[in-house]
Amino acid sequence: MSEYSIRDVQRTLGLSRGMIRSLIESRYVTPTLGPRRAYRFSFSDLVVMRTAHDLIAAKVPARRVSRALKGLRAQLPEDPPFSALRIRAVGDRIVVQDGSKQWETGSGQYVLDFSVSTVGAKLRMLPAARPAGASAEEWFGCACDLEEKADPGAIGAYEHAIEADARFADAYVNLGRLLQEQGRVAEAEAVYRKGIAQCPSEALLCYNLGVLLDEMGQRPAALQAYREALALQDDLADCHYNIALLYEAAGQTRAALRHLNAYRRLQAG
Repeated sequence: MSEYSIRDVQRTLGLSRGMIRSLIESRYVTPTLGPRRAYRFSFSDLVVMRTAHDLIAAKVPARRVSRALKGLRAQLPEDPPFSALRIRAVGDRIVVQDGSKQWETGSGQYVLDFSVSTVGAKLRMLPAARPAGASAEEWFGCACDLEEKADPGAIGAYEHAIEADARFADAYVNLGRLLQEQGRVAEAEAVYRKGIAQCPSEALLCYNLGVLLDEMGQRPAALQAYREALALQDDLADCHYNIALLYEAAGQTRAALRHLNAYRRLQAG
């Protein structure tokens, strides 16, 4: 198992010593003690601390970050799959998603997903009506408005945008992401792959496909998608970070550190 010092954490994630010590005191990260009683962190600890960094970057107050992480720790099993967790600020709450489950860290209450599904059949929600002959840009704008209102018609509107312009990369990106968030992974994968075929220079489509495959546990395929994204655009910080996670899981520590350092440089600006 790889081990990292406080200096490694500071250099890689850009966290202050004060923030690191706060996370230790809250017992959300539990480093071991090395020579001269120096803290030694695991790679999973780095994942947890990076989550804290992202919440702070989203301007969530430090006290709430610490409280939320402490509450989350109490709600998780002994050995949680940290890399599979998605943690985000939603208004004044912090919501955790683990697969299809979502809960709010403060209360521990589950957050309902009001997406519509059917068993053994497909349900298509029609978007708001648009003028005949609407352009791809008009359909895309409509879809974005509907998505902001959590209207299921957004999916149909994105599909119309793609029908109007098969090379509209942003429509593939948003449609795939929306399907992915609803747990419709096979449809999301098909959208990403179609988008890549039509828009081969769009790095974000490759990256999103990598995230989807990663979440599905298809690590070699995810790594390949991430590599293709970086070949198109090498300044995708989160892509470097996710590749580092995959290399670490495969025991390739040097490769993991190389991409962590690239992530750090890009985060530093």
